[in-house]
Amino acid sequence: MGYFYFARHGQTVWNVENKICGATDIELTELGREQARELGREILKQGLHIDEILYSPLKRAADTAGHISEITGIPMRMEPRLKEQNFGKYEATARDGAEFGRAKADFVCNYGGGESMLRLCQRIYNLLDDIKGEAEDKVYLLVAHNGIARAVQSYFNEMTNEEFAAFGIKNCEIRRYDFEDLRGDGLYVEDGRK
Repeated sequence: MGYFYFARHGQTVWNVENKICGATDIELTELGREQARELGREILKQGLHIDEILYSPLKRAADTAGHISEITGIPMRMEPRLKEQNFGKYEATARDGAEFGRAKADFVCNYGGGESMLRLCQRIYNLLDDIKGEAEDKVYLLVAHNGIARAVQSYFNEMTNEEFAAFGIKNCEIRRYDFEDLRGDGLYVEDGRK
């Protein structure tokens, strides 16, 4: 049934400053650029088969994908559905702010002009359904954001709202997702849960 890889972009200044990046177009730090190059080298070292890199249109993901592509020679193209969730009035505020934490628990909340968790998951699930249809012929590396990582994880795993909100991956961490591990209800068979 096929598989794909997912990686989060490299470090940004707002990651260091504990600020919500969301849909704000923040650039990589020098460490973030080096993390991306290192991920490219690791892909080569492990001999991972990847046919194409799909990346978010935001600079931090596009630049990460660019560094990976330069090192590996894997072609890349922008995928608009991989853009990070817009956190509206909470963009540039503290990631661990109490008000934001409460708002994040409401999956229909659009954060005062942003995008709700439900809308985010809808567009990512649609993208993953499309990739699943191509997965027999093509292996993708998706380069995107922590919020997108949550949606991808929830496509494969049953999660509570609290688990969803708390889930995250490190900058330039890479994960493999196998479509054959999905049950008929769309959930990943892993540890005895549904």
